[in-house]
Amino acid sequence: MSLGTSSPDPLAALSGGAATSDRIRQVTLSTLTLPLATPISDAKVLTGRQKPMTEIVFLFAEVRTDDGHHGIGFSYSKRAGGPAQYAHAKEIAGNLIGEDPSDIGRIYQKLLWAGASVGRSGVATQAIAAIDIALYDLKAKRAELPLAKLLGAYRDSVRTYNTSGGFLQAPIEEVKERATLSLADGIGGIKIKVGHPDSRVDLARVAAVREHLGPDVPLMVDANQQWDRPTAMRMGRILEQYGLVWIEEPLDAYDAEGHAQLAAALDTSIATGEMLSSVAEHVSLIEHRSVDIIQPDAPRIGGITPFLRLAHLADQAGLQLAPHFAMEIHVHLAAAYPREPWVEHFEWLNPLFNERLETEGGRMLVPARPGLGFTLSEQALAWVSESIEFS
Repeated sequence: MSLGTSSPDPLAALSGGAATSDRIRQVTLSTLTLPLATPISDAKVLTGRQKPMTEIVFLFAEVRTDDGHHGIGFSYSKRAGGPAQYAHAKEIAGNLIGEDPSDIGRIYQKLLWAGASVGRSGVATQAIAAIDIALYDLKAKRAELPLAKLLGAYRDSVRTYNTSGGFLQAPIEEVKERATLSLADGIGGIKIKVGHPDSRVDLARVAAVREHLGPDVPLMVDANQQWDRPTAMRMGRILEQYGLVWIEEPLDAYDAEGHAQLAAALDTSIATGEMLSSVAEHVSLIEHRSVDIIQPDAPRIGGITPFLRLAHLADQAGLQLAPHFAMEIHVHLAAAYPREPWVEHFEWLNPLFNERLETEGGRMLVPARPGLGFTLSEQALAWVSESIEFS
């Protein structure tokens, strides 16, 4: 039929129209295991709820198009869930073939419906996250822009703090030494773990690190959900003397009401959110006024698409932002947040990539390279245990 005589086709509208200029022709999924040099223990280990962490399992997605564009993204799991993410991704990834890679929102909905029976949080959306992030990487590369610039950056660098040197398995002298090295490397703040079954140990470690750093270096603590409400209130009041930037995960991640009580009662800011796996769960924190600083993790909540939705809600509520882990992704997302954020520095993922993030003057620099700005190393490829291609 000629133009003007044909009837509207709703299915055609859903599958792309005249603006479509490229199509996804190949999706590759890979799972790999990153071994950690030292077993890691936080409060969850000392309370007997988890074993020391010795490895991280990653789901990588690579998307290629007819026009030769490509993007990579990843999700991850600590201790459990990696094989489940990979299995779910394999079930739904074929739905991308033939799609316009620019239609990221529509693709996200398509993948959600493809796996609707397992819900819209947790493993289901964490599997989608690797694909979603790859699509944003591809879009920014095609535009020849860093992802932060594509999203609309507010800044070219973000405040950064180190966590990896402050775990509970490390003797306090090692914690102090690692803190000194981090500051010398241009990192601006130090976070240490608390939540030890003996609160006197926590207080002694915080006092020692504060004395070592002096009064002006930003210092944060993280209890990894291991305090009950009375303990969190008592410890929060004692810790106020140390001028902390925030107290992180003082309570169970889903205790929005308890976090709200702490946020209202303490001068020190309350931060949490890293363990939540959907926007809806974070909305509960916002509605209860449970946090001063919200800590979403893009791979955990389903990718960049839901992260941006949450960031808008958090900004509307006047919250600070400090994304959890995955600094290679979060440096871009934090740079595009209206309020001055923090990004967590972990060097654990360095072996996976050929490139490195730079830090200076207490800040992490947004890479000038297009997209996320990272390519997989030979070592990462050697760690791949299984891969599958859809085309």
